[in-house]
Amino acid sequence: MRLSTKGEYASRAMLELSRRYQEGPIHSREISKAQEIPPRFLEQILLLLKRAGYLKSRKGQKGGYTLAKPPQEINVAEVIRVMDGPLAPIDCVSVMSHETCPMEGTCGLRWLWKDVRDAVAEIMEKTTFADLVNKSKPAPGGEVGQP
Repeated sequence: MRLSTKGEYASRAMLELSRRYQEGPIHSREISKAQEIPPRFLEQILLLLKRAGYLKSRKGQKGGYTLAKPPQEINVAEVIRVMDGPLAPIDCVSVMSHETCPMEGTCGLRWLWKDVRDAVAEIMEKTTFADLVNKSKPAPGGEVGQP
């Protein structure tokens, strides 16, 4: 599995919003600066996350983005799937977008790709953004999380 830039930036934006969950709406400029994400690209990502139900937004001077639910209720796999699609390394082992392969019945590699898919999915599905906040160091100027 290769994470796209969009998936990486979405994860970083969600991490920043998770770190600051109790602060209320955070303007996209603050997220962009803290996570070093280009502002125009970030706006597109935040809109996708909002449409998918992971963010809420409020307009105005005290507006910005907030998580739609607590960070302990959002796992990393959900966000990556919104941005990049299935976690499977190849389509023939994808749960979400399986494509039949003519070699499926005889392929000696299929079991390997299925195991890779299962391992990646298990790790990402059990890791919430609250877990990441607790394990990560803050962005410059941010609050300190537990190491």
